[in-house]
Amino acid sequence: MKGNAKKEFYSWLKTIAAAVIIVFICRQYVFAPIKVSGSSMLPTLQDQNKMVVSKLSKIQRFDVIVFHAPDADEDYIKRVIGLPGDTVSMKNDVLYVNGHAYKEPYLKRGNQSQYTGDFSLEELFGTSKVPKGTYFVLGDNRPISKDSRIIGFIKQSSVIGEAKYRFYPFNEIGVPK
Repeated sequence: MKGNAKKEFYSWLKTIAAAVIIVFICRQYVFAPIKVSGSSMLPTLQDQNKMVVSKLSKIQRFDVIVFHAPDADEDYIKRVIGLPGDTVSMKNDVLYVNGHAYKEPYLKRGNQSQYTGDFSLEELFGTSKVPKGTYFVLGDNRPISKDSRIIGFIKQSSVIGEAKYRFYPFNEIGVPK
């Protein structure tokens, strides 16, 4: 009987060890949970929302990404506006990427006369295009967002992944728009 108990114990130990290894690998390379901190992505994301970040996503324009902040020891969550090689500007609350005007349905401008101040990459950084290996990001709550207009271009190597799925609060479960 003692031998069977020992075999059973080692069987459970191997199963638990395998599960821990699988969870570690998934968390390290496939996905990670994050908690939104702050209001720079309102109304899309609220403070304390909990999200799943996909580390395998190919980042595209208008994706919401999480990255290591270049100016602080924390992670930021913002929307990708400019990809490498893009020109980006804002004129009279209209976003222009590569000369094409884009609607931004995720913004809630309210009664403000100008929600996002006018800018161009040339005015902000002295370059007309998003440099290779970087992104230009903006928060959805433009008047208060600390984004690329302030912190500069975001290195692709600092990106953790794309915020794919909100799992808390429960009444807002799903893919943020």
